Amino acid sequence: MVGPDSRPRRRAQGALETQVLAALHGAGKPTTAGWVQEHLGADLAYTTVMTVLARLLAKDAVTRRREGRSFVWLPAADEAGLAALKMHRVLDSEQDRRAVLASFITTLPERDEQTLRELLDQAGDED
Repeated sequence: MVGPDSRPRRRAQGALETQVLAALHGAGKPTTAGWVQEHLGADLAYTTVMTVLARLLAKDAVTRRREGRSFVWLPAADEAGLAALKMHRVLDSEQDRRAVLASFITTLPERDEQTLRELLDQAGDED
């Protein structure tokens, strides 16, 4: 991306990871890093795509398996599962989980709060 002063602009933190995950979801099948690079555009180096995929692998957001001499990559979960994984990471990074959860709950729209209550009730019934 190039700004008005002709200097490249940095992507927002996590934006490239989101784009790579979207490409993998869009592929609908295991795919190579080269395919991801081509799908996202020529301005990305192959090594950049590999770095992002390695970071996503470390975060358990993608999986890979060897096919021939290279790896094929696929998302570890659907988009809802990936969002839940991000939420877990945020909670794990905070010292006061209770305060974070309390703050989250108090800012939910009433409809989302009701949905959350129903899901918690269902989870309690399964125990």
